[in-house]
Amino acid sequence: MAQPNRITRIDPTRRILLRGQLHPRARAAFDQGRVSPSLNIDYVTLTLAQSDAQKADLQQLLIRQQTEGSADYHRWLSPEQFAERFGVSNADLGKITAWLQSYGLNVVSVGRGRTWIALSGSAAQIEAAFQTELHRYFVDGSEHYANATEPSVPEALGGVISAIRGLHNFRLKPYLKKRSLSADYTSSSGNHYLSPNDFSTIYNLNPLYTTGLSGSGLSLAVAGQATMSFSDLHRFRAAFGVPGSDPQPVLVPGSGTPGSDSGDVGESNLDLEWAGAVARNANIFYVYAFDVMQAVQYAIDQNLAPVLSVSYGECEPEAFSSDVTAMQSWAQQAAAQGITWINASGDSGAADCNDAQNPGLAVDIPASIPEVTGMGGTEFQENGGTYWNAANDTTNASALSYIPEAAWNDSAADGQPAATGGGASVLFAKPSWQNVPGVPGDNARHVPDIALNASADHDGYLVYDSGALSSFGGTSAPTPMMAGVVLLLNQYLISSGAQSSPGLGNINPKLYALSQSSPGIFHDITSGDNIVTVGCTTRIRGCSSTPVGYTAGPGYDQVTGLGSMDMYKLVTGWNTAGTVVPGSGVTMTLVSNLTDVNSTDVVDLIATIVDKSGNTPSGTVRFTAGTVNLGTAPLAGSAGTATATLTVNASQLPVGAGSVVSAFAPGISVSATASIILNVSSQPRLVTAAPVISSILNGASFQPACAPGALISVFGSQLSTTTQLASSVPLPVTATGVAVTINGIAAPLYYVSPTQLNVQIPYEVSPGGTATLTVNNNGQVASRTFFVFAAAPGIFTGFSGALVPAPSASAGQVISLYFTGAGSVSPTVPTGAAPLAQTAIAALPKPNQNVTVTVAGAQAPIQFVGIPSGLVGVVQVNFQVPSGTPLGAQNVIVSVGGVASAAAVLTITH
Repeated sequence: MAQPNRITRIDPTRRILLRGQLHPRARAAFDQGRVSPSLNIDYVTLTLAQSDAQKADLQQLLIRQQTEGSADYHRWLSPEQFAERFGVSNADLGKITAWLQSYGLNVVSVGRGRTWIALSGSAAQIEAAFQTELHRYFVDGSEHYANATEPSVPEALGGVISAIRGLHNFRLKPYLKKRSLSADYTSSSGNHYLSPNDFSTIYNLNPLYTTGLSGSGLSLAVAGQATMSFSDLHRFRAAFGVPGSDPQPVLVPGSGTPGSDSGDVGESNLDLEWAGAVARNANIFYVYAFDVMQAVQYAIDQNLAPVLSVSYGECEPEAFSSDVTAMQSWAQQAAAQGITWINASGDSGAADCNDAQNPGLAVDIPASIPEVTGMGGTEFQENGGTYWNAANDTTNASALSYIPEAAWNDSAADGQPAATGGGASVLFAKPSWQNVPGVPGDNARHVPDIALNASADHDGYLVYDSGALSSFGGTSAPTPMMAGVVLLLNQYLISSGAQSSPGLGNINPKLYALSQSSPGIFHDITSGDNIVTVGCTTRIRGCSSTPVGYTAGPGYDQVTGLGSMDMYKLVTGWNTAGTVVPGSGVTMTLVSNLTDVNSTDVVDLIATIVDKSGNTPSGTVRFTAGTVNLGTAPLAGSAGTATATLTVNASQLPVGAGSVVSAFAPGISVSATASIILNVSSQPRLVTAAPVISSILNGASFQPACAPGALISVFGSQLSTTTQLASSVPLPVTATGVAVTINGIAAPLYYVSPTQLNVQIPYEVSPGGTATLTVNNNGQVASRTFFVFAAAPGIFTGFSGALVPAPSASAGQVISLYFTGAGSVSPTVPTGAAPLAQTAIAALPKPNQNVTVTVAGAQAPIQFVGIPSGLVGVVQVNFQVPSGTPLGAQNVIVSVGGVASAAAVLTITH
């Protein structure tokens, strides 16, 4: 819908100041006086503010675009659609343009999204229009210009023009570290350098290349601020056997003359060579301008590519207010258009400003913007392992496998801050998706999000620059590589049918969801730090040369974020994590017992929904495969967790690689989705032996007595193709192609083998009748009924029937026994889950029915009964052996609600 007009009559005599528009580096001590009135000022950008209603609408849209099952999921906007919904009206745009032209200013460009206007003119015209003064400043050995006073605009424009960018010519700095080569590419002294095929080996990209993923047909944008030839790129590709065509240079119209600073040229060489080294057949746009952020703005405005790589930034305390406003505006528009923005997080550790003016903690922008993925740095730690060949192959590669990593911090060796940026933002609040273990419990956005190798010292990336080969590092090194990976991810999702066109938008919500649902994708970096010391000068008051920074640890940390990644697992596992809906706390995961499906198979699709508020999700989950509606399944669960299982025949699934989506949306504010990729063949499975179930018994006593929540053992043949034991809790609902349901509810798996399955009866199975247990072994199924009692205790014993873990005791001694089959418990615990380690003893789940223990027929005093942390479906009882118990072997019986277990044997020693 067209936006309402917000500007009435413009009275140029009634003005308001735009606060926060003085550049922090343009200080009075550096002032060299006023600029010449004739000085030409290129590409001043007015950032046009959205109304409060537009801001709220945009926030909701960005959420829905990342929520599978939503009508807006991955429904990206064109710049023109963005303009109609979130830009200023055409009438207001015309009024602003007319006002600018009344001062003789030239309107260079208007954003297609109608969120900015770029203009140029003489210094005198700029000063008159904005009633400010432009001065010259000599800073860090170079002359700059900037406004010396806050600019103003007519009062009627005050609510529409939020910032003015470009009244100065301070530019962001590139984040790169460059070193001369000190040895051959690989040597006995431990010096190594990374060629493209080293990177693809270490981070497991090669399986993607072998399946044909190379970025072909897709575009990637790299932003820079230098005029480039591609001679170094040609040398790079020839030396390392990298295919690809020249990037398409895109000079931002009217943006001024880009420079040829060696740092900017080196940065662009690094970015272009390595973006193409990962996305090897992608179409790369090199978008450049005098100021790199003008290039970023233009790439987003023109919707050039679904992925944008930016290797520049500045520390938040010294960021210009208008830059902050503009950059977040661009980032949100990029996200709405489906563009993923990857940005370096800085190379000065936790003290990002790296100067005496601001020597303390600081993070880098744009990386700190929530809609941007901040890229941190790691460093390889061989520690005597064999990770390199003794010589290079024909592509000058020698890496053998993944190499363990620590946080990148070469500050001590380099004699100055040289470490991965990270910490807490002072500009942006914590987004809801960043509430994962390890993220500090404050309200700040934290960076970085992820990390890859970034050390120029050990082991640097090989880059041709100025005709020579050098070792490059810094967080700008992994930035274009990660951008290339995201482009390959786009291609994979399109080729697999998971989406029809490129575009992922802001990938951060999915990255953080994956860190919880699929931690095997990430290499958790738990060692190293980004602690640095910024030296002080005597001219700066209150400065202290104190080390500042953070230490890496398990889970998320402010040094390496979520860690580095196995790229093959990242790409192929992208749709295994559900979408977190901000404000709802609801997440969904979807699994199938089969990934490769044959025409004769039966497939179990199991969706698990968790509501962090503790409210158990109820209702139904809908399952779809492309345009095919597979059906719905009811949710069953407790304690905030529920599952829905749909069993489908392979004939219901489209042939080929395709996405299966589960969606749950009981209300406007609560929804969750997830998806997986299934490869469906039209050919029957060669092995067709169906499982055979011979008996279903209590998992402790091996008696035919079972209750809700109990562990049971299923005996038979062809129950599984291999043997596997669950390694953690919550217990998985599939393993080695096996899934088990009881009355249609997924039953968690403790252990699977060809002849025995150990599973938990879901607490949601109703007692007092027969239940049907179904085993699905790699597409072949079998079922058997069994009776479910309200309580059916069975004590865990050794092979001889002796009580474990204490087969003997003395009268009066306090010992423990463990049993399963207690039935319902309070407080409830999710099926397959164990109480958390931090749960107070008094709060541990206890059977709802009375529990008693007898030894040799005498009732034993009970000191504790409950499910301990770490165990699933198993109750612990601490009891005292009654005094006067006879010596020798005695029967121990536990009863729940009057239902007695089979006896275990306890030997009384004295």
